[in-house]
Amino acid sequence: MFPDLRIIDLSSNALSKDLPTSLFQHLKGMTTIDQTMKAPSSKGNRVYYQDSVVAVTKGLKLEVVKILSLYTVIDLSNNKFEGHIPSVLGDLIALRVLNMSHNGLKGHIPPELGSLSLVESLDLSFNHILGEIPQQLSSLTYLEFLNLSHNYLQGCIPQGPQFLTFESNSYEDNDGLRGFPVSKGCGNDPVSETNYTESALDDQESNSEFFNDFWKAALMGYGSGLCIGLSIMYFLISTGNLRWLERIIEELEHKIIMRRRKKQQGQKNYRRRNNRF
Repeated sequence: MFPDLRIIDLSSNALSKDLPTSLFQHLKGMTTIDQTMKAPSSKGNRVYYQDSVVAVTKGLKLEVVKILSLYTVIDLSNNKFEGHIPSVLGDLIALRVLNMSHNGLKGHIPPELGSLSLVESLDLSFNHILGEIPQQLSSLTYLEFLNLSHNYLQGCIPQGPQFLTFESNSYEDNDGLRGFPVSKGCGNDPVSETNYTESALDDQESNSEFFNDFWKAALMGYGSGLCIGLSIMYFLISTGNLRWLERIIEELEHKIIMRRRKKQQGQKNYRRRNNRF
């Protein structure tokens, strides 16, 4: 084993089966944070490695020519790894980049990953991970890039300083996720849920007021029309001027008689044609 190893890049191979937990248990160089290396200086040979490496970090493939000795990376992307994400990864507190995308990993995201206080890039996309996003990840204040897309995650997205900076493509193709930025309301987001509830109540009240006003106006119009109609009827009857009613009845009788005559004439013509044949 290589206890001082700080960069592991096994990406784009055909490695399969479960991730070996013992591999991460022996990475002692990633389990401690050298306080003197938090603010590195350009002086001395201790700060930089002289070799270069190509790594996928923060969603980009970059060639790091001059590598900081505090630069710790694990890139296992584009393989065929299965099984669960080892919780022992949470012990690698000096880790800056963790990329396990494009594998067949399943199970839940370990809450222990919330202990990676220095991680800047976390990519678990294109796997079969399910369950909720652990609330512990919201404490990762150094996290600049997050990609959990194309999994089977569900529940509420944690709310925190860094999580407010991520866009919806970080959670793409996880139909069960709710909350900012993929939806408006979530049970774990009191502000959003309160706003959503208040807006729903406001809409309900406005709809109720609209229907009340509508029915009031309709009843007033119906009542006014009924009163006017009865007044006209009373006036016509009292004055004896019912000529308009007699005209309507005469027209109806005329139409009924004409329809009967046409019907009888049609029956006669039909009988004549049948007799000829």
